[in-house]
Amino acid sequence: MTPNELKVALGSGLLSFPVTTFKPDLSLDEEAYTAHIDWLDGFGAAALFAPGGTGEIFSLTPAEVANVTRIAKSHAGKTPILGGAAYGTAMAVEMAKNAEAAGADGILLLPPYLMFAEQDGLVAHVKAVCDAVGIGVVVYNRDNIILTAGSIQRLADQCPNLIGFKDGHGEVDRIIEITAKLEDRLVYIGGMPTHELYAQAYFSAGVTTYSSAVFNFIPELAQKFYSALRSGDKATTDGILKNFFFPLVELRNRKKGYAVSIIKAGLEARGRQAGPVRPPLTDLTAGEMTELKALIAKVA
Repeated sequence: MTPNELKVALGSGLLSFPVTTFKPDLSLDEEAYTAHIDWLDGFGAAALFAPGGTGEIFSLTPAEVANVTRIAKSHAGKTPILGGAAYGTAMAVEMAKNAEAAGADGILLLPPYLMFAEQDGLVAHVKAVCDAVGIGVVVYNRDNIILTAGSIQRLADQCPNLIGFKDGHGEVDRIIEITAKLEDRLVYIGGMPTHELYAQAYFSAGVTTYSSAVFNFIPELAQKFYSALRSGDKATTDGILKNFFFPLVELRNRKKGYAVSIIKAGLEARGRQAGPVRPPLTDLTAGEMTELKALIAKVA
């Protein structure tokens, strides 16, 4: 898939990022991961990020990241797969190259580790990853890498394979400036935690697609919400927000790290295998699992 073909695919529908399944001893459960990718492939995601933040890339070794990418690509049918790259520039470049070698159609470049940096350094970081691979690159704007419209323009001018901008920072005025400045040069992706809560505001800002975490365990509802959003069916989106997403977020916000933990718990609640999260994250309590099951039962 060429970078431009990937850009078109990313903008064509709902996106998601599969959880990475672990065994009770916290080792990678390849059989369960394969089954998860096979299952998700039947629900029409425009592309999958493997592994991304919900896929616990921060808890995986570089070798595991490459392996997860390879498994996802071999079992996702025609669904495009974007591998993850993160941490310092040297490691991000290595991870991007490994993802390309594993068959990934593109790269999701997650934030660098620990350090906050000036715009020139961030531009150099993104450019180094783009220069290292021939496949398309999507930069994830959040935490340690908050790019200005000017920086995005510089990168778009210098890096033909930079095809996407994913935002998890939440400054809608910044998004409007970027989309107005670069127009259709990039595909713009919403990436806030439980992005459905922000989807209407982002849609108005020119961000017409997003990655859905709940697609992992309730893909039917995720697609229903997305279709209603795109068609302007506010009655449906409001109803789903009130009946599912608002109470889900209330449960998610009880503890740090639950943005990932609750997605794995959702899979387990639906009788599918996800396994525990790796430390330093923690799993939902038994009582919280009961609450989650009851919430899912109302809409599944």
